Amino acid sequence: MHKSFLVWAAVLGALAVILGAFGAHKLKELVPPETVSTFQTGVTYQFYHVFALIATGILFAHVPGNQLIWAGRCFIIGIILFSGSLYLLTMLKTTGSVGLKGIGIITPIGGVFFIAGWICLLAGILKLKA
Repeated sequence: MHKSFLVWAAVLGALAVILGAFGAHKLKELVPPETVSTFQTGVTYQFYHVFALIATGILFAHVPGNQLIWAGRCFIIGIILFSGSLYLLTMLKTTGSVGLKGIGIITPIGGVFFIAGWICLLAGILKLKA
């Protein structure tokens, strides 16, 4: 399981760099500054949780447990829902699409998965023997 978390972290980390570069260079030409800020929030949180996923994978290699499995899963789901919804909202603004306004409700659900991931990571760490 730890290898898959590390693979996910590498893929999502590379994607965060690509999206961050796009946001810093091209996106500014397409949308207003507040939309760029929304996009950047997605990139920032994706990076934070890529590092959390790396830590989870490394910890799991040494101390496997269900808490760490769930931490990794929650971080991945959180990135997809939280950051993904912010990217989708940005894309909708660039295309001028007015549909799917309710997509913003997905963002806080992703945030809940991030919180759950951190709690599961804490539980896994507390299982460690000193």
